[in-house]
Amino acid sequence: MYRRAKRFLDTIIALCMLVILIIPMIIEALCIKMTSNGPVFFAQKRYGINSKIFTMYKFRSMRVDTPEISNQEFKNIGDYVTPVGRFLRKTSLDELPQLWNIVKGEMSIVGPRPLSDSDLYVVKLREKNGANLVRPGITGLAQINGRNNISDETKAALDNAYANHITLLGDLTILLRTVLNVLMVKDINKDIEDDVNNDINNL
Repeated sequence: MYRRAKRFLDTIIALCMLVILIIPMIIEALCIKMTSNGPVFFAQKRYGINSKIFTMYKFRSMRVDTPEISNQEFKNIGDYVTPVGRFLRKTSLDELPQLWNIVKGEMSIVGPRPLSDSDLYVVKLREKNGANLVRPGITGLAQINGRNNISDETKAALDNAYANHITLLGDLTILLRTVLNVLMVKDINKDIEDDVNNDINNL
């Protein structure tokens, strides 16, 4: 029953949150514009439900002069994150534009995180275990159990576990733990570096 209602609930909640958060989002956009050159939004191609490619949006948190080079060639990655961007990443406020992805039906509030081309190995693992058959989410089971500090195999296993056991209680638990992790700034420094690496690879 919940699986059938999940898409409807996601849409209603996302629309309500966009209305409630419109002022904070405008403030975020102004802060980005006033403190660094470049666009307000950062767009990436990601793998969605059934491995279909879609464009995911985030508030831009890196300088526009960030070199388009591989992780291995990079030094001082954190230097390319703007001061406002660092705050947005710490608080996960950079993810708010993905509410629009939810309204469009490309994402869910809770689900496996949408992957990029730099995560093709995990994409293949998801396709193998069926985790690609659900909409990706803003937060998910892997994000509250280590996020970027766990192996690709563990991520895929957690994604599969979620895809096979989608429940209202499970989603509420994931949301609560996500909020607690953000408030506790849990593993945030490592996560910021890994997120920057991922964004750089997909510029």
